[in-house]
Amino acid sequence: MRFLGASSGGRRRWTVAGFAVAGLAMSACQPHLSVETVPVPTEPMVAITASPAQTDVEPRTPIVVEADGGKLYDVAVIGPQGPVEGTLDESGVRWTSLTGSLDYGASYTIESRAFDARGNMATDVTRFSTIEPEKFFRAYAEPADGDVVGVGIPITVNFNKKVENKAEIEQAMVVRTPVPLLGAWAWKDNRTVEFRPKELWPGDMDVTVELNFEGVQAREGVFGRKDTSQTFRFRPSMVSIVDAQTYTMDVYKAGELIRTVPVTTGKEGWETRTGTKVILSKERVRIMDAATGGTSPDSPNYYRVTAPYAMRLTYSGEFIHAAPWSVASQGSANVSHGCVGLSEENAAWWWNENNIGDVVIVENTGRPHGNDGNGLTIWNDSWAQWLERSASGATFTQSLGSPSSDQAGV
Repeated sequence: MRFLGASSGGRRRWTVAGFAVAGLAMSACQPHLSVETVPVPTEPMVAITASPAQTDVEPRTPIVVEADGGKLYDVAVIGPQGPVEGTLDESGVRWTSLTGSLDYGASYTIESRAFDARGNMATDVTRFSTIEPEKFFRAYAEPADGDVVGVGIPITVNFNKKVENKAEIEQAMVVRTPVPLLGAWAWKDNRTVEFRPKELWPGDMDVTVELNFEGVQAREGVFGRKDTSQTFRFRPSMVSIVDAQTYTMDVYKAGELIRTVPVTTGKEGWETRTGTKVILSKERVRIMDAATGGTSPDSPNYYRVTAPYAMRLTYSGEFIHAAPWSVASQGSANVSHGCVGLSEENAAWWWNENNIGDVVIVENTGRPHGNDGNGLTIWNDSWAQWLERSASGATFTQSLGSPSSDQAGV
C-alpha cells in the first residue's frame, strides 16, 4: 500500500510539474502586449509666417504669407485703399500679393488663418508700412494714348530726371502686342529710351505700353510715382522702296506690291541718303528754298520752288514730293538736290496712301545714312548695334490681356 501510494503520489507530482513546465513554455511563445497613452495636442501644429513686417518697405516688395504644417484658409491685407489683391498657390500654403499693389507712405495689416490636419486653427496679425520718398521722377511715353501711326515709329519714353538704373527701368516697362515680337529697349542718352522690334512693326494692330514705375528707382533715392498704361495703334503697313539705279519706287501695302512709279533722286554731289527713313510730316504744298540749307541765292544750285504733296524724310530737308519740272528725267536720271521727285499725279496718289510714320527705304545712291538722328533713323542700326545700347538685352513683347510676368502672384 505504501509502495503504490508512494508510486502513485510520485506520478502525480511529476504530472503537476510537467504541466507547470509546459505552461511556462506556452507563456514564453505568446506576444507581449502593452498600451501606451499619447496625449492629443491641444495647440495647432500649423504655424504662419508673414512678410514684410517692418517699416520703410518699398512699394514693389511682395507680401508673402506661408503656412508650415497646414494650409492657409484666409488671408486679408488691408491698406488705405482697401484690400490688396493676391493669389494662393495650388498647394494652399503660400499666398503672394500682386506686384505694385502698395502705396507710398501707407500702413498695412496682414490678417491670416490656417488649419492643420486635425482641424486646429492658427491665426496671425502682422503690420508694416511703406516708405515715403522725398524725390520722384516722371516719364512720358509716345505714341500717345489713342494715336494711330505708321510702322516706322518706335516707342519712346522720356524722363524728366537722369536715369542710372537702366536695367531696372527697362524691366519695369511692358510692351503688349497681339502676338509676341522680339524687340529691345535702347538708350539715346540718360533721359530717353526707345523700343523697336528686330524687324519693322507689323501693321494693323494695337499696342499697349505699361510703365510700372511705382517703387522703381531711376537712381538712388529717386522713385517713380505711379504706374501708367496707354494704347495706340499701328495702321496697315506702308513701305516704299526707292532704287536710285533703276529710278523707280515700289510701293507695298500690307506686304503686297500695289504700284511701281518712276522717280528721280539726288544728282552727283547731292545724292539722296541711302537707308531706311520714316515720314516725319505731311504737307499739301511746301515752298522749297535752298537758302534754308545754306545755299546762296547767287549759287547755280540755288532754287526756290513750290512743291505739292510734300512729305519730309529728314530734318536736313529730304522730302518726297511732286516735281513737275523733272518729269522728263523721272524713271531715267537723277537730277534733284536730294529729294525724291514724282510726277504730280503719282505724288498725289502716294501722298494720299501714306501718312506720318510710314517707311521709305532708299537704295543704291552711294551715300550712306546711319542712325545719326537726322530724322527717325533707328532702323539703320543693325540688330547687334541696337542691342549694344540696351541695358537688359532682347526681350519678347507680352500678349495683350495677359498679366505681366512681374505682376502675377507666384
